[in-house]
Amino acid sequence: MGHPRKSLISLEATPYYHCVSRCVRRAFLCGRDERTGRCFEHRRQWVEDRLLELAGVFALDICAFAVMSNHYHVVLHINAAQAKGWTLREVVDRWHQLCKGSPLSQRFARNETLNAAELARLEEVAAEWRERLMDISWFMRMLNESIAKQANQEDGCTGRFWEGRFKSQALLDERALAACMAYVDLNPIRAKMTDRPETSDHTSIQRRISAAQDGKQPQQLFPFVGNPREPMPVGLPFQLQDYLEMVDWSGRCLREDKRGAINEQLPPILERLQIDPRHWLYLNRNFESRFKSLVGTAHSVRSTCKQFGKRWAHGIRDCARYLSPPITS
Repeated sequence: MGHPRKSLISLEATPYYHCVSRCVRRAFLCGRDERTGRCFEHRRQWVEDRLLELAGVFALDICAFAVMSNHYHVVLHINAAQAKGWTLREVVDRWHQLCKGSPLSQRFARNETLNAAELARLEEVAAEWRERLMDISWFMRMLNESIAKQANQEDGCTGRFWEGRFKSQALLDERALAACMAYVDLNPIRAKMTDRPETSDHTSIQRRISAAQDGKQPQQLFPFVGNPREPMPVGLPFQLQDYLEMVDWSGRCLREDKRGAINEQLPPILERLQIDPRHWLYLNRNFESRFKSLVGTAHSVRSTCKQFGKRWAHGIRDCARYLSPPITS
């Protein structure tokens, strides 16, 4: 039995989440269907465009994404501070990009005068919209519904296109975040769709590498702001160059002719996070299947379980084995 979504996504635990949506009815999101010969490759751009568009509406930042043949991955950061800082006008304008709103919000958007009671009612409704605009479930709903409508129209059919629920994993600490982002960015290499991160189409890593060549970071993706320090800027707690080098190193190890080979020159991120390179390469292949709803060091998982009154978390042994720092005497 699945867990209630509110027990899987909570800002009290972490702002970082890995989400995955898969197609049903043997449907192809993208790629080529060898059975029918039809090509759906153009749908990758649908997903990427809508993903980035919604990130500009919601208080959610995209850390990593990869669009595959019958599913997609996205690592999201809930930016609660951004949502709380929006004015009433900003909340209404953002919600109207998703839905029609209410008669009151439509009048407000047209700059018509509202009396005190009407304004109070609008502020009450807008408070709910503000919560939804930093809600991952609403984000995934808006993304999946729009893609399903386009795909069903193109296929000339009706009915469910996606699985009933998207899968989510809470990334409780830096180790889990780094491992999950790399796992997502390496999807095309693992699937043998390409052999280099820079040629991995419709992925965040391709966007980051392209921007880095000009000394920049993509505006539509959550930026890297360097290793943790005080005060810590808002962004991913790693050096951009370190992350790019680590993904490149991991990708070369994942290639068929490099299977099992570990370069002695380890990426700085692995050294800082104290992750065994053999464990890291295993996670590059098995992150999604190895862990369930909570991912991090054993200490992080136990603390989160205690916080929510849970006695046990599935996969905590694997968290201890693959993500916990080595015990030193």
